[in-house]
Amino acid sequence: MSARIVLATRNTHKVGELRRILADAQLDVEVLDLAAYPDVPDVPETGVTFAENALLKAHAVARATGLPAVADDSGLCVDVLGGAPGVFSARWAGRHGDDLANLDLLLAQLSDVGEDHRGAHFACAAVLALPDGTDRVAEGRMHGRLIREALGANGFGYDPIFVPDGERRTSAQLTPAEKDAISHRGVAFRALVGHVRELV
Repeated sequence: MSARIVLATRNTHKVGELRRILADAQLDVEVLDLAAYPDVPDVPETGVTFAENALLKAHAVARATGLPAVADDSGLCVDVLGGAPGVFSARWAGRHGDDLANLDLLLAQLSDVGEDHRGAHFACAAVLALPDGTDRVAEGRMHGRLIREALGANGFGYDPIFVPDGERRTSAQLTPAEKDAISHRGVAFRALVGHVRELV
């Protein structure tokens, strides 16, 4: 019987990403998400860093389910905005998870910013927490620049306006495998693989 871990999200894109990364590492781990635990409440993201928010979520879900839990917090950090939206990326326009409104607001805020100053990076902190309170933290980044209109349908969030360094396509135009190989979340999740391996 394979080991089980819970990914502290209801975002199916993130679940697919972690499943692919663990499968590539040839780990026999069943990844559940919070849809399997409807009684587990959403954890307020009250931290001011990605790591703080990921730690809050991972520990809360590990305690609630009695299983090892993986959580991540990630966002887009825009150079000319001093690193914003950062930890507020998912609720930049005021309502959590309204990708289109967040993207439209950011494009409006950057409308008069020249091409030389549209640098940005995605950042991710991922945490593996055990029910006994121990944890491991890993972080990843993906650097690039922001374009002026959304392109591509494969991604979510700010992916359609973010072109990774070395690419001409946006993150939303990459295949899932191409994005996993370079993405901030892919880097952070892969850095946790060794810790997951210890569990199984």
